[in-house]
Amino acid sequence: MDVPLRTNCIFFLACFCGLGFGNPNRCDEVRKVFQLRQIGPNQLLPLSPRIGSDLQVCMSRNQTCCTKKMEEKYQVAARRDIQNLLQTSSSSLKFLISRNVAAFQETFEVLMRQAENYTNAVLQDSYGNMADQAMGSVRELFTDISLFLLGSELNVDELVQRFFDALFPLVYNHLINPGLSDISPGYAECVRTSSRDVRPFGGTPGLLADQIARSGVSGKLLLQALHLGIEVINTTDHLQLSRECRRALLKMHYCPHCQGLTQSKPCMGYCLNVMRGCLASMAEIDNHWREFVRSLEGLSARMHGPQDLEQVLLGVHTLLHDAVGHAQKNGPRLSAQVHKLCGPPSRRPAQSDSNQHSSNREFIPFKAPVRVSGESLALKRRDFLNSLRFYRTYYGGLADQLCVSELASGDGHSCWNGTDIVKSYTLRVVGNGIKAQAANPEVKVKGADPVINQIIDKLKHINQLLQGKSIPKLGTLDQIETGSGDAEGRYSGDCDDEDGCGGSGGGEVKRKVQRVTKLSPDVTSDRNHHHHPHHYSPAEASEIGGRSRSLGLTGSISLLILPCLHMLLAL
Repeated sequence: MDVPLRTNCIFFLACFCGLGFGNPNRCDEVRKVFQLRQIGPNQLLPLSPRIGSDLQVCMSRNQTCCTKKMEEKYQVAARRDIQNLLQTSSSSLKFLISRNVAAFQETFEVLMRQAENYTNAVLQDSYGNMADQAMGSVRELFTDISLFLLGSELNVDELVQRFFDALFPLVYNHLINPGLSDISPGYAECVRTSSRDVRPFGGTPGLLADQIARSGVSGKLLLQALHLGIEVINTTDHLQLSRECRRALLKMHYCPHCQGLTQSKPCMGYCLNVMRGCLASMAEIDNHWREFVRSLEGLSARMHGPQDLEQVLLGVHTLLHDAVGHAQKNGPRLSAQVHKLCGPPSRRPAQSDSNQHSSNREFIPFKAPVRVSGESLALKRRDFLNSLRFYRTYYGGLADQLCVSELASGDGHSCWNGTDIVKSYTLRVVGNGIKAQAANPEVKVKGADPVINQIIDKLKHINQLLQGKSIPKLGTLDQIETGSGDAEGRYSGDCDDEDGCGGSGGGEVKRKVQRVTKLSPDVTSDRNHHHHPHHYSPAEASEIGGRSRSLGLTGSISLLILPCLHMLLAL
């Protein structure tokens, strides 16, 4: 070989060593990010760029910094990242509902205690010695009402009637047919059992039972609906992603890393196609979630008068006062009826006055109740619904909002299109929902997720209840299976070697969210996707463009230097 030719070959070799993956530092950045994000052990990375013929998703005509094992780890990381984003984006909505469930339950308990105190106070103020003996029955009444409101399947007519049955012997003994001593336990039991025949309190027991049932059903339904709202969020937070979706997320998030593009972001249109495809089933919840919010508002608007729980509970003492007054007014008739059914009164031996009617308990002085707690409950309900209204379009715009706020590159900046760094994404951008995905160029959607279909059925059911519609007997919401815990493997071929489902990678999916998103809850599903999330600085854009160009030159330069290497080795 002559000197000029040898010199030229050496020159080409020197040039190649300074370009593309010929520089061993080109994979160092990939290694740093791989380690920083805790994707997997650094031993999985190649020492230098290699031909990626074994890769299944991150395939490229250029040399790559990825191995098949790295690709599997990247897929697990991509799935974990999206699930963390979903949980973070819904955290404020979930907290809003959970906090108000607790607040409503606490307010119900406060109302119960107030109503019980008012009832005891009216007995003490108006009927003195009878109040002590009635306290147990009053406590039992409000305990039963509380259990009913919290979901127990109690018969309201029965629990109210049981209270008035227990009250009648006391009214008879102290107000209708008083004596020097109390009636005997046996006679008191006969008076109690006669209550339903002689009806000493008129229509008051039925009226109170009706009011508790009406207002209680509204209160129970409100809590039941809010618990379902939390279940919807929990279900979508842990959505099982299809195999096609997981591959698309890998390609969008981490395939650029294989080419050394660790700082690249997906183009907006590309991101929208991937996320709308992955969250297509979730977008189907949108209409039913909007109706859920509207139905809660309708229920709240109806919670007044007979359906106003505060008014009913804090009015029990008034009805009780009227009921006892009715019995006193009809005392002679009631006494005769009891005498006919139970015979003449049988009384205990006389006791000293100090023991007979002593009371060491302190009572709240009877006065008209102050509706502080009632107003507080109504105010909390109004404030909650005002806040929830901002989330009515949450599911319809979730995919778009994640791309805008978190994932995609800004307009006018170089971005990743799934293959290379480009100025803009040129393929068609599809809409939200299952039907729109038929034309999705990035993600193949096979159909609706059965777990999502189940939660939609539950929303339909609760919406009918909230709207007061007559519905077929479907059982309680608790009897409908959630199916949210065993959806893994629902899609055919969901779990294979490339998914990282086995081994040590599976546990990484449950890693805690460590950052807070700036997700806005009120995003419409048809909003324009030309937004302004994070922009690259000129230096970053230049670096990304330079990396892309250097990788593209690698193949061409290799063709030029191969003859030189052959000639040098022949010397």
